[in-house]
Amino acid sequence: MKVCKFGGSSLADATQLNKVIDIVLADPARRIVVVSAPGKRDKGDTKVTDLLIALAKAALAGENIDRQLGAVVERYALIADELKLGEDIVSDITRDLRSRVAQVKDLRPEEFLDLVKAAGEDNNAKLVAVAFAARGRKARYASPKDTGMVLKGDFGDATLDPDSYATLSRAFSNFEGIVIYPGFFGYTKDGKVATFPRGGSDITGSILAAAVCADVYENFTDVDSVYPVDPRIVPDVKEGIPTMTYREMRELAYAGFGVFADDAVIPAVRARIPINIRNTNHPGEPGTMIQQSRRVVPGTVVGIASADGFCNIVVEKYLMNREIGFGRRLLQILEDEHVPYEHMPSGVDSQCIVIKEQYLPREVERRVVAIIRRELEPDFVTVERDITTLMVVGEGMCYTPGMLAKACLALASAGISLSMVNQGSSEVSFMIAVRKQDRDNAVRSLYKAFFG
Repeated sequence: MKVCKFGGSSLADATQLNKVIDIVLADPARRIVVVSAPGKRDKGDTKVTDLLIALAKAALAGENIDRQLGAVVERYALIADELKLGEDIVSDITRDLRSRVAQVKDLRPEEFLDLVKAAGEDNNAKLVAVAFAARGRKARYASPKDTGMVLKGDFGDATLDPDSYATLSRAFSNFEGIVIYPGFFGYTKDGKVATFPRGGSDITGSILAAAVCADVYENFTDVDSVYPVDPRIVPDVKEGIPTMTYREMRELAYAGFGVFADDAVIPAVRARIPINIRNTNHPGEPGTMIQQSRRVVPGTVVGIASADGFCNIVVEKYLMNREIGFGRRLLQILEDEHVPYEHMPSGVDSQCIVIKEQYLPREVERRVVAIIRRELEPDFVTVERDITTLMVVGEGMCYTPGMLAKACLALASAGISLSMVNQGSSEVSFMIAVRKQDRDNAVRSLYKAFFG
């Protein structure tokens, strides 16, 4: 059995929805279909989720919501009209939206916002189920509440209650036909709607794939596969990555690849469910398969990723290595100031801490530097901003000498200086930090070095 998830671009209009139905019906193993809210039809369009956020904010402000409500209903009505689904489904969606908005005074703002945002996926799942029926195929909408998708934590940033896996497994054990399931949200134990963070529908699909022990979790989007480098930086890249491992995916996603949000596929990865990234617009393409292991060729790289928005705190002190607890005390200062760190490469008399700039605003930087100087008495403390991290990733790099040297030579030949180098113990990746203005040139140089 396959669990397949379709993103907003795959469900933006009637034409896209027909493609989704064709894809699902082409393979009898596709039994559970997770849907997002309708996305953008073109670059100038607005996602339904954004329209719903505008609706919620208007209601919270006590404004007249007719215009915002009408904009949301119109998106569904256009799809229903083109597919000749009848007026009942649009009437049902309108009633549902009005019912949610009417609860504005009964809920806290964050609870109300989640309730309204979730309407995008929930109503789209109902509409998609009707669209399947109009094509003469048996499909039913399944509610996260009825199937046991119980969430905990903060509204807008909720996580799954682990006990839900058993409940979800039982709920899907005897179903027939095709199940259309809304992504992005679930319910708290006291019955309130709560949403996942960014990539919420991906999280839902991953959870269901793990709960039912699916053979494959297919994630349909608008690209043929995952490319080894950002095509916006290297337009010449044509071939995607046929297979990659979970470890490779994690490293690339961390460093800026738009594969998945970091935690979106944790359930599938832990259950060792293969993840197949496919293109709704080119369903014949095999896409990229992400799995536990793959055949690798020594000395090869699977991808090169880059991400902006980092800074370095560099602490230097002569004979630092003889001071017991220096590193612990340095990290304790960051912990006390609630500053998380990403990496911590070190030398004999220096330590470099890589931090996302969003966690080190100027006022926090001044405070942290002052504490370091007072408590650790270093010779120098410097903060470097506008840093880009480059990640070179590949299982084929393990136990292969010269991979880091090859990268450094390529960057040196391009006249790019390095702010920091760090290689993980697994040897699946190494990271190089450069100045932000050197990012594109650095990525192109590394791509040429490793992919010719």
